[in-house]
Amino acid sequence: MTVETAAQAVLSGLHDIRSDVEDLYRDLHAHPELGFQEHRTAHKAAEALRGCGYEVTEGLGGTGVTGVLTRGTGPTVLLRADMDALPVREATGLPYASAATAKDADGHERPVMHACGHDVHVACMVGFARLMAAAPDGTWQGTLVVLFQPSEENGDGARAMLDDGLTDKVPRPDVVLAQHVLPYPAGYVGTRPGSFLSAADNLRVTLHGRGAHGSAPQTGVDPVVMAAMCVVRLQTVASRETGATTPVVVTVGSVQAGTGPNIIPDHAVLQLNVRTYDEAVRRQVLAAIERIVRAEAQASGAPKEPEIEHLRSFPPTVNDEGATDTVTRAFAGHFGDDLHTVDLQTASEDLSEIPDAFGVPYTYWGIGGIPPKTYAQAEHRGTVRQDIPSNHSPRFAPVPQPTLDTGVRALTVGALAWLAG
Repeated sequence: MTVETAAQAVLSGLHDIRSDVEDLYRDLHAHPELGFQEHRTAHKAAEALRGCGYEVTEGLGGTGVTGVLTRGTGPTVLLRADMDALPVREATGLPYASAATAKDADGHERPVMHACGHDVHVACMVGFARLMAAAPDGTWQGTLVVLFQPSEENGDGARAMLDDGLTDKVPRPDVVLAQHVLPYPAGYVGTRPGSFLSAADNLRVTLHGRGAHGSAPQTGVDPVVMAAMCVVRLQTVASRETGATTPVVVTVGSVQAGTGPNIIPDHAVLQLNVRTYDEAVRRQVLAAIERIVRAEAQASGAPKEPEIEHLRSFPPTVNDEGATDTVTRAFAGHFGDDLHTVDLQTASEDLSEIPDAFGVPYTYWGIGGIPPKTYAQAEHRGTVRQDIPSNHSPRFAPVPQPTLDTGVRALTVGALAWLAG
């Protein structure tokens, strides 16, 4: 049986579950949960899997869920959906917009929103899992592992599940698959071999000065000026230390210093984010940041060395060439002209830790979530960047259709590229 023949057989049931998938999406969107707090979402996912015959494990890494379904002998395919939301106040105006709040890791009450589309990911995965369980005999054979991951936004959910014994609790897959909804037209599907998402490094730099009265700067060492010089000089890392065709982003996202206008403080704190795609470039950029910060401190006569702390890192997402080719060929036979080569993305995520732990290949693709007419009008005006909300925007909310159908279809065709009977 060809992949497309199997896909048509499995997807013949999509009409029957479409409204359920849409209802689940709206429900999840209205009830978002922060990382490691996804108890309601995880319960719904586990309940759906258990209801159609999967062997379910709950509580992996805190709130992670896995479901395993086997039909005879054949390859094992693991598909992942992330569940967590963001501390963002929703501004979509939708009737199912979130009004939820939750305490963050520091105990502060925050508004919460599914501003990155993980509600789409969960709803599509549940729909896909139901269709595969109900598929006619002979449509597919092998083992299907469905995984719902917590805390992707914090970059620690995959590791938490692995530390909790994931590799011992599900069968070892032959390949790992995942998808993400992006600000492209709904109905769009995009694959990309090799580098897809960047690595990300977050750093905190503390610059030490010597406090003084604002009227007598000569008696102190001003860490605000030191910080300002660092901010300017750090922008030269990408513009002058790496090649023009090497993608690098260095962002100083936070500068904190002082308590009043006439007081020179004794320290300043910078928070930095670095995006790279190549490990050698990553090492080069991080070394350049350290060199610049230490040199500026020395040039300013700082009383002690700056502190450079590495807070959090995301690995790069680098799609396996063979696995991506297998999925792309299957998608081409199903999606036709809606299949594209997706652009290199500067976002980051922790999916790759899972296949790396198993020692298996993976591929990760994108689907669109913006109303096609809205996107086309913005494209015609040349205002896509201004008018189309991106992931993490308070206005980002993928249109239910054809986004959800496309996501369910992509998961189905992707899995059947290995499992078709």
